[in-house]
Amino acid sequence: MQTGIHPAYRPVVFRDRSGDLAFLTRSTIGTGTGTGTGRTVEWEDGNSYPVVDVEVSSASHPFHTGRARVLDGAGRVEAFHRRYGRRHG
Repeated sequence: MQTGIHPAYRPVVFRDRSGDLAFLTRSTIGTGTGTGTGRTVEWEDGNSYPVVDVEVSSASHPFHTGRARVLDGAGRVEAFHRRYGRRHG
């Protein structure tokens, strides 16, 4: 493996504000020139880490929270045929 061409792999906090969830993991996000978020957060261990805010996580996604709607597949196909009609080639 060539040295000096790979981005740094470091601890980063990913935070979902709507789901009130944050987790510390390792990532290459924000390690290149001009790609950093510039924001940090103090973690439970007392250290500061770069933070990335995400829009959806397992704490806020409807599938994981039980708020997902179950759609009838056959009903959607029938609605499609009603809207656009059946065309046989």
